[in-house]
This record gives sequence, C-alpha cells and structure tokens, in this order.
Amino acid sequence: MAPSSANGVPDRDSEGTSFESCPGIPAPEAQTLGSGESPAGESLSTDQLLERLAADRLWLLQQIDGGHWSDLRLDLAALERELGQVLEQASQRVKGS
Repeated sequence: MAPSSANGVPDRDSEGTSFESCPGIPAPEAQTLGSGESPAGESLSTDQLLERLAADRLWLLQQIDGGHWSDLRLDLAALERELGQVLEQASQRVKGS
C-alpha cells in the first residue's frame, strides 16, 4: 500500500502510480485524500486511521530496504522508527480509553 496522504498533502501523480519526485516507484491503491477520509469520502475511525498509517510505515520500510533514497536512508529509518513508536502509543491509548 502506498502512503495514504493521511496528512492531507497530495503526494502522488494524478493516476496514483508513483511519487512525482521518485518516478518508477509503484504506489498501488494510492489515493489523494484529505485527512481522515476514505475513498468514498466518509470519515475513518481512529482504528482505521492507525491501520492505514501502519501500512504506510510498512511501505516506507520496504522502500528503504529496497535501496530507494539511499542518500536519505538514515533520516528515513529514524523517521520510520519514530512513526512506529507514535503508532504504538496511539494504539495503546485508543485501547485504554
């Protein structure tokens, strides 16, 4: 799965097949959605949003491990780890409430 644009920033080409700055990197199921929206335009639950962000994190990790963006590898790996921690904390808070 490609990044879900959960932050509302459209980062894919009009067909949703690759990043503009990274031609040739597939982004299947890409959508250019606003924050918290599903393809049908309905709001996502917190659990659904966390699942989507976790899938985006996995996609990022796969791209890093695949050798993409080698000049940014260390920064992206740190970002991926931090995202994992944030998602874990958010999941725990959702389950605790």
